[in-house]
Amino acid sequence: MIEIEVQNETHQSEAQLKFLVVPRIGEGIRLLEPNGQWASYDVLDVWYQKAEYGDIWVPFMHVRQTPSEKDYGAVLRPEMDIYPVETR
Repeated sequence: MIEIEVQNETHQSEAQLKFLVVPRIGEGIRLLEPNGQWASYDVLDVWYQKAEYGDIWVPFMHVRQTPSEKDYGAVLRPEMDIYPVETR
């Protein structure tokens, strides 16, 4: 098991989690939200820092919650909808 410090940009929090392998940039992982539900997160960055003891390199990673399908970011204005719903 590899212990990795996960820095969550969505909730501005840090946690020490154990992984079997170090996730790569762009991969998705599932993390427990503060409200107790599971959510998908994207790995934004992975780096290693030398530990204070011995010749050991410790992994760290930044994650951000995966945007929903309707989250177009800066591409479209929020009031625009690519798939308008017809109302009657």
